[in-house]
Amino acid sequence: MSIQPNQVIYSIFVRNFSKEGTFQAVIPELPRIKKLGVDIIWLMPIHPIGELNRKGKDGSPYANYDFRTINPEYGTLADFEALCDAIHKNGMKVMIDVVYNHTSPDSVLVQEHPEWFYYNEEGKRGNRVGDWTDIIDLDYQHRELRDYQIESLCYWAKYVDGYRCDVAPLVPIDFWIEARAAVAEVKSDFIWLSESVEFGFIKTLRQAGTVAHADAEMYQAFDVLYDYDVHYLFHGYLRGTNKLSDYINRLNLQEVIYPVDYIKARNLENHDNPRAKYLIGNEQDLLQWTAFQYFEKGFVLLYNGQEVQETTEQTLFDIDPVNWQAGRDISAEIRHLNDIKKQYIPTTLTTRYELTPYDELDAVVIEHQDKAQHFVAVCSFKGKEGFVNVPMADGEYSDLVTGNKVSVHNGKLALASHAQAFSI
Repeated sequence: MSIQPNQVIYSIFVRNFSKEGTFQAVIPELPRIKKLGVDIIWLMPIHPIGELNRKGKDGSPYANYDFRTINPEYGTLADFEALCDAIHKNGMKVMIDVVYNHTSPDSVLVQEHPEWFYYNEEGKRGNRVGDWTDIIDLDYQHRELRDYQIESLCYWAKYVDGYRCDVAPLVPIDFWIEARAAVAEVKSDFIWLSESVEFGFIKTLRQAGTVAHADAEMYQAFDVLYDYDVHYLFHGYLRGTNKLSDYINRLNLQEVIYPVDYIKARNLENHDNPRAKYLIGNEQDLLQWTAFQYFEKGFVLLYNGQEVQETTEQTLFDIDPVNWQAGRDISAEIRHLNDIKKQYIPTTLTTRYELTPYDELDAVVIEHQDKAQHFVAVCSFKGKEGFVNVPMADGEYSDLVTGNKVSVHNGKLALASHAQAFSI
């Protein structure tokens, strides 16, 4: 593996990141974002948005009009280059969104190559499954479409360091494998992140006879995948429809069903899901979950505004700026968790990674262990009192989260109002 498996991605929706909604308005915030411990800035779609069947006044950035130009509302190509340069100067990489399953109904490709699209039984362009009125699906049976898309990817690779690929499992995996090889000729040190899809959607697509790749297949072409294979159980636990152990045990299963070097992008929130603070109103509980996000194996994915406990899920269809005064700024806590993750959690391929849930306490014990390091953490999600078993000898230990001294007695550790972490 050529990439570090413990990096932090920060997602920016340019339109709603600032009142200006431009590339230039992002630049002054980069030093602050870097201090969070961020390694990669992911810019949500930067291309023009279609007009036909547009949702809302401003339209979804995922209804792409032209893969090869810049959304003029964000600025010019020179402005985009300036932002990329600034990101690099601040010691971070830049990733852009690739939306290759579909385009807007009035896109450049519709006008120039209408034959490259999916047509239903009535001979009309549309969606293979569902009815998303502001987009129409592409058809990758056409060799010319594949060549065009790969040329586009190679073009943007001159500016950026990675791609986040929207609903990538709906595009044939052999296309992504070919595209990855072509981009590697332009830039070898490149990161590929796939938005995976939920189990239920995969089943629906397959029953309809269309492409729907499972996560295990996507690792043939991608370095990092979303954790949508388990995310519904995270939401289910918060909403009381499943136990904590249902979620944690599924996380443990990832260790044996994916390649040994698999990486998941762990997120509490993103542009398609409710804000974490909306779901987890108590700040102490939210900080416990934030610690869990960092102490899990894999990448961390932050969404702009998460650091100020934003509760509003910004709409994709209209101008709806992040409220940067939404709540108490927890940047210091995030920065500290980042330091712990990168200093104390081993990332070798032989690392033993195991999570132990306690349903009755709403708590989990996290372990990472290789020959050189042994990291143990405990997160308590509902502030209950009690003790959990920990793989630590009896004695006194310094908690990496608070610096306080805590004791292990008879192999048990008391839960606390904050996450606890130890390097043994």
